[in-house]
Amino acid sequence: MLLRRALSDFVGLIFPQVCLACEEPLARGEEHLCTLCRAQLPYTDYHKLPANDNPLARRFWGKLPMRHALSYVRFLRRGRVQHLLHQLKYQGQRDIGIMLGRWYGAELTECSLAADFDLIVPVPLHPRKLAKRGYNQSDTFAEGLSLGMTVPWSATALCRTEHTDSQTRKNRTERWQNVAEVFEVAEPLSVLGKRILVVDDVLTTGATLEACAAALLAAGAAEVSVATIACAEH
Repeated sequence: MLLRRALSDFVGLIFPQVCLACEEPLARGEEHLCTLCRAQLPYTDYHKLPANDNPLARRFWGKLPMRHALSYVRFLRRGRVQHLLHQLKYQGQRDIGIMLGRWYGAELTECSLAADFDLIVPVPLHPRKLAKRGYNQSDTFAEGLSLGMTVPWSATALCRTEHTDSQTRKNRTERWQNVAEVFEVAEPLSVLGKRILVVDDVLTTGATLEACAAALLAAGAAEVSVATIACAEH
């Protein structure tokens, strides 16, 4: 054990692990994110607000019945969150999603929200994009939430039937039209009568989450909630 720790420390001196937000070396015991960056993340705390005071929940009013609308942090351009999400989506750092999901899941459990969910379902990628990236970033967040809340998750309950263009440069109407009919419940029995938490990496207009929620409700889900790693200003 001592030899293994000494070897690990030696490797750490030669190839130090760095914070994936600020790129400063991590101290012993820190995981992917340094203590300072974790403390300074722009947390939303939406899970502590009544539904009527939750600005994220208001985005879905009049569209679909949502039990909870949650997001861990705010997305700020050129900030720590954007850098973390870039590492998660494009640099193969899938453990970031699991870590953030685990942390957020623990907070939701402390607020007694974990008991409101029977199943966690990530927004799926099209098989072509999944093969190219190697993993679904939303699935990593779902896995972390599952660990933090002790709620089962399924990466296969929902599928994406069409490959769509990027949502980045589209307005709300275009985003909705782009994803309105591309999601399908692949395992109807797994969602029937369940309270589903649908998760994604970033919420901007909410069009993708709305489309997923609509498909789940049509398949017989009892109710739907949504949660993301980050949310952009509306």
